[in-house]
Amino acid sequence: MRMRNLYRKPTTLRCNAGSRCYSASAVIWSLLGCLLLFHLYSNIHHKHGEGREVQLRASNHPQFRELQQVEEEIIQLPPQKGKRSPRAAKRRHKRVTPLVDEFLDEDSRLRHVFFPGNNSAIDPVKVTGNDSYYYYPGRIWLDTDRNPIQAHGGGILYDERSNTYFWYGEYKDGLTYRAHKRGAARVDIIGVGCYSSKDLWTWKNEGIVLAAEEMNGTHDLYKSNVLERPKVIFNDKTRKYVMWMHIDDVNYTKAAVGIAISDTPDGPFEYLGSQRPHGYESRDMTVFKDEDGVAYLIYSSEENNVLHIGPMTEDYLNLMPVMRRVFVGQRREAPAVFKHQGTYYMITSGCTGWAPNEALAHAAESILGPWETLGNPCVGGNKMFRIATFLAQSTFVLPLPGFSGSFIFMADRWNPSDLRDSRYVWLPLIVEGPTHHSSEYISRLPLWSRVSIYWHRKWRLPQGWSTFK
Repeated sequence: MRMRNLYRKPTTLRCNAGSRCYSASAVIWSLLGCLLLFHLYSNIHHKHGEGREVQLRASNHPQFRELQQVEEEIIQLPPQKGKRSPRAAKRRHKRVTPLVDEFLDEDSRLRHVFFPGNNSAIDPVKVTGNDSYYYYPGRIWLDTDRNPIQAHGGGILYDERSNTYFWYGEYKDGLTYRAHKRGAARVDIIGVGCYSSKDLWTWKNEGIVLAAEEMNGTHDLYKSNVLERPKVIFNDKTRKYVMWMHIDDVNYTKAAVGIAISDTPDGPFEYLGSQRPHGYESRDMTVFKDEDGVAYLIYSSEENNVLHIGPMTEDYLNLMPVMRRVFVGQRREAPAVFKHQGTYYMITSGCTGWAPNEALAHAAESILGPWETLGNPCVGGNKMFRIATFLAQSTFVLPLPGFSGSFIFMADRWNPSDLRDSRYVWLPLIVEGPTHHSSEYISRLPLWSRVSIYWHRKWRLPQGWSTFK
């Protein structure tokens, strides 16, 4: 939690004792300083002591410490070909890293490194014993029917009524194409996929909970339009499950949000329509439900130059007139918001289409801001990996019950040439200790805890973690 500077009104002392007066003044000022520091320390200890103790106990868990160990990646890039395609040259001109340039090259000899084949797929049904519950970022992940999970750009809802996690995301199982010669890679809308799990590792396919419109070309969900980044939250008052998503047309000019509702987490969801939030265009977006039940929409707007944040109405079906503009001119998208010990955190990416770029972590006392940037949270791999967010883009941050300060960072490793083969990159995210990114902290106490996303080729959750909140 951010601590504000404390000021005291200066005291005037009158004395005729010369140097003795000066000495007395110094003693008094020293005592006042000590009292001020003691008061400040007491406030910090009282406000954060309990949470810190929980966090330290979690950090002392052997497997928790394992999550903080980093792995290095040595990727030998092939020598540059004599002549690259104009698209590759254009990408180099935009100062992408050589690794990203290779990642985007459909003819790269390293495609098997970025997108491992079927023979290394994660199959929770088949794997047993000590090999169970391991996440392998970037590998194909199979559901209980042994089909690749289709939940891209998604998020997870923990349903307290059924003690079950529900993972919603874009069901991208169609062919990748370009609507226009210079248009972005895309697939037709199939709908929002839903998967359920008790352990966050074995996922059952619950089917398409919001389906595309096959016949009505004027409908928001018509198959040639765009549906991205669906997120679901539960409204405790209306007892409805509410889905918000990015809705666009084939040319990405509609730039709106869509809303759908359901009586059950596994759908089907009823589509209610779309709107431009606060009258502005909206593209990459997410939602966040706070501890007091107030929900917020966070979305990229103004040609992706600004992020907007605003509270929803009590039924979560509309927005209040309150809105804040943050990260003005910084071109951030793919927001993922979470909260720890009263502080709000956010992970964002830059705007480079399907190409990966450098993630940034941000923090704020209020979700409406002001927000401060902490820097790149990625740890491990290699430098090129870190400035490309491990070749992935943020979509959601999931709290890990039972371990204070521990989260799962969910990201997508997009495959621009075959979007249905895009992969999931789940990694441990830990909020712990003071940050050192900002020079603002040099002359006063740290304002925020450090946010770290640790690279692992293989990892699993600590034994004994509680599945249920």
